[in-house]
Amino acid sequence: MHLQSAHLISAHILTHLASHRAAGSSSPLFVAIQGPQGSGKTTVTRVVQEKLSSPPYSLSIVSFSLDDLYLPHAELTSLAQRHPENGLLKGRGQPGTHDVALGEHILARLLSINDPDSMEASEDLEIPSFDKSLFNGKGDRLAPGQGLAVKAPVDVVLLEGWCMGFYPLDDEELEKRYLDAKEAADGTARGGEGLPDLKEVVETYSLDDLKTVNVYLGKYVESIYRFFTVFVQLVPASEGYSLVYKWRLQQEHHMKTLNGGRGMSDLEVKS
Repeated sequence: MHLQSAHLISAHILTHLASHRAAGSSSPLFVAIQGPQGSGKTTVTRVVQEKLSSPPYSLSIVSFSLDDLYLPHAELTSLAQRHPENGLLKGRGQPGTHDVALGEHILARLLSINDPDSMEASEDLEIPSFDKSLFNGKGDRLAPGQGLAVKAPVDVVLLEGWCMGFYPLDDEELEKRYLDAKEAADGTARGGEGLPDLKEVVETYSLDDLKTVNVYLGKYVESIYRFFTVFVQLVPASEGYSLVYKWRLQQEHHMKTLNGGRGMSDLEVKS
């Protein structure tokens, strides 16, 4: 499935890159890849990068994740303290937990990196790296020098993230969907063993919690999305929030297997 998706996405990117260059632009083509947590975004993006950077294309690809833009641990802690009642902001993941200003700065530099007259072309650019295993799974940004060093020229920029392309809802629509979800939850049975049930999820977070995250999401539209001309969505063959939870749990278990057990507990992933 991942190979097929990567093949389709690569062909789509090549088509848009040809149009981008035919229009006279020397800047990189910006491509956003979205999919649910644990759906294979990182794997698919890596395969796309490998395919396009190899012959016969041999393109210069810069690839990173929205996860790399998480706020440092101290700022994530401060964010949670400013919203003590909002469980959505108690850890990394939701809109509001990323350094949007840093993301905008990096993307702006990438936009001009191929211009020989710009400072961006001559100065080194580093995209930060975020280690999710630090602080018992809460994570922290690694020190400068441990990120991805980028130099010109750059043909394509790939940014993958679970909420890339999501737009905020107006308050009326947000309230309607929240109430609809609560009504649906009343008639929903529990999921499989170890899975959160819909009623529990809906009752854990208030409408005000969602409104706060909704406002933060608007900043992504203003500062991040404006750079992108191509958006790709990975849609799982079988839908449902319980499936996403299983994938997210597998993702955390895999990371802990590789790093000696550092990461979130199953309960922390669930919440």
